[in-house]
Amino acid sequence: MTNRDRLLESTRVLLWERGYVGASPAAIQQLAKVGQGSMYHHFEGKRGLAVEALTATAQDMQLRAEATLDRPGSALDRVVAYLRVEREALRGCPVGRMALDPDVVADDALRRPVEEYFSWLAECLRQLLDEAHRAKQIAPHLVPEDVSVAVVATIQGGYVLARALQDPSVMSAALDGIIALLTGGAG
Repeated sequence: MTNRDRLLESTRVLLWERGYVGASPAAIQQLAKVGQGSMYHHFEGKRGLAVEALTATAQDMQLRAEATLDRPGSALDRVVAYLRVEREALRGCPVGRMALDPDVVADDALRRPVEEYFSWLAECLRQLLDEAHRAKQIAPHLVPEDVSVAVVATIQGGYVLARALQDPSVMSAALDGIIALLTGGAG
């Protein structure tokens, strides 16, 4: 790994664990085992590094989601498979946690990768749920656009509740609940 790669990976880790303020330049450099000069040689300061780190994290999350959502099977089966993907409930979502960070939300460049990821995910789910709706795989009264947002909110809410209660089974219960709502209890 190059110094640039180590700085980027260290920033990704620290943003997930500590948020934007907690990912101080000193902490990033210490975790990356590089000097200050290396950081400023490769990036235009902490903000530029954080934007790139958040973008990389969001892209990785998208690739992982696509691996499940783009596989063969019915649209509903792919949505259910995505909901059943193993998640680190007590660590929280590395992208979703940034949406709760006031410094990230207040800065357009920092917020952009978060916004783009969630917009992409909701749209991808909407398309699948629209397909499931047309194939009569979900109840006719369900509106795919609304349900796609509810699915994303359930995942993110599951992380929040699991962390707050320090109980990963709470996230499992939330996901089992949305699956039951989607499948009519047959999932």
